[in-house]
Amino acid sequence: MIFTVACSNNNNGGTNKPSDSTNSPNATADEGEKPAPKVTFSYFNGVAAAKDTNTNETTIGKILEDQTGVNFKIEHLVGDLNTKIGTMIASNAYPDVMIPDAAIDKILDAGAFIALDDLIEQYGPNIKRVYGPYFNQMKAADGKIYFLPFSNTVGEYIPDPNIGQGAFWVQRRVLKEAGYPKITTLDAYMDLVKNFVEKHKDEDLTGIVSLTHDWRFFATSNPPNHLAGYPNDGNVIVDMTTFEAKTYAADDNTKRWLKKLNEINAEGLFDKASFVDNYDQYLAKLTSHKVVGFFDYGWQFGNAQNALKDAAKQDPAMDDFVYFPLPVTFDGQKDQYLDPPGFVKNRGMGITVSAKDPVRIIQYLDNLLTDENQILQKWGIKGETYEVDDKGRMYRTAEQILKIDETFNEKFGFKYYSWNWPLYGNNSSLPDGNAVAPGNQPEVFQMSLTDADKAILEKYGVKTYSEMFAKPDARPWYPAWGIPKEQGSEQQIWETKKDEITKKYFPKLVLAKPADFDKVWTEYTEAFGKLDTAAYEKWTTDEVKKLIEASK
Repeated sequence: MIFTVACSNNNNGGTNKPSDSTNSPNATADEGEKPAPKVTFSYFNGVAAAKDTNTNETTIGKILEDQTGVNFKIEHLVGDLNTKIGTMIASNAYPDVMIPDAAIDKILDAGAFIALDDLIEQYGPNIKRVYGPYFNQMKAADGKIYFLPFSNTVGEYIPDPNIGQGAFWVQRRVLKEAGYPKITTLDAYMDLVKNFVEKHKDEDLTGIVSLTHDWRFFATSNPPNHLAGYPNDGNVIVDMTTFEAKTYAADDNTKRWLKKLNEINAEGLFDKASFVDNYDQYLAKLTSHKVVGFFDYGWQFGNAQNALKDAAKQDPAMDDFVYFPLPVTFDGQKDQYLDPPGFVKNRGMGITVSAKDPVRIIQYLDNLLTDENQILQKWGIKGETYEVDDKGRMYRTAEQILKIDETFNEKFGFKYYSWNWPLYGNNSSLPDGNAVAPGNQPEVFQMSLTDADKAILEKYGVKTYSEMFAKPDARPWYPAWGIPKEQGSEQQIWETKKDEITKKYFPKLVLAKPADFDKVWTEYTEAFGKLDTAAYEKWTTDEVKKLIEASK
């Protein structure tokens, strides 16, 4: 992706503000034309863990319904994603709009999404403004656009002071008891966990858990890449000098990672149920106060972390159980956990062939992409969830921050509108310089910190969590996992088979007797060796180099 161009030219300092007609149920109705009747569309979200709802039951959704006359009935995934998508495809019956997430290739291959090009041209001026710099990257092999991704940067790139991406996490009380040590290596991290568990045998603690459920298996297979000092490029590590892409699923990095898990399992520190627990069970364990540490992406266990933080707001003693991120690598080399600017173009929202009224839907989505509605989506309502000082800087008061908890997020609509729609990516800025994401606004981040947050950050000599981590190196191709692959292509088949092999052998490797580890590793590499990995690496390398060339 051409992020250097996109970031500098994406907004051009301007904005398409909604016309007066956007306050009527039909934003494009001619003068004198009757407003279109209110309508409810169905929306399936295959990724988010949230309650099903009608958008007009939230404050944000009701305001948007007043503007457009449109409500969405949101259904979230229950059970297995591929089974759910397979049922839709078999019956050729789909919701009006959907986010198929990891199953998007199956939806595209089934022809379930309609092409959006003509709709965008006729009804999407804001979509064209926001996504225009990325259109070439969004096109399928036939040259058409079938869905709208979520990670486009508008305006200047503003980094996240929090850790929404990968890290090795540990309960804060562990660091407190150890005297706030600087932990940078995997061995030091595991020793930290081990020592704490041994000192608290009466608490029946779990040293380490790992998320493996369904498509989220990457939370267990990705760490070797990060431990070696690379960001999340998916199945490959891209050399920063040669730009060659090499897979790591069966290399020495993965062997070293799995051998460490094997060792801690033998010591009784690893939760064996990690390989059978589903996502909800995993989150429940993280909120149980019993899990000392784990690797994961901040966005993925955010619901659990937020629950722990909410509890700490009510009782400061509960702050001990909030998780703290550490930039752990194998040998203390420079980490690359923080994402560089990028554009994820193989995920997004599409309108299906079953949609009752694609025009009303695209009008709604286009209306979301005004500056005013992006502020509504992310900041909320002035005087209620944010304020503006005399210099035009947006901020939140301590009272506002305190009331915006999980319950408020659901009722107000932040939980349903902060992601999973066409929007300005989280690292975007508004024309006046304010951050689109409140958490990225320095004034808000500092105000959002509790006394306990400030105290532990001060122990490490930083003011933000991201300062604990190395700054990301520029990677014009990032993320490599976002390079589109056609359903049924050699690359897509390689990834499917690779996933099958890793899901079969990783549990065996971690749970084996230490004396048997090398024997099982040999079995694993023999099975992995049957894949045409060289062809996958060559294809990825070629695509990476194309993106680098296009960024010049």
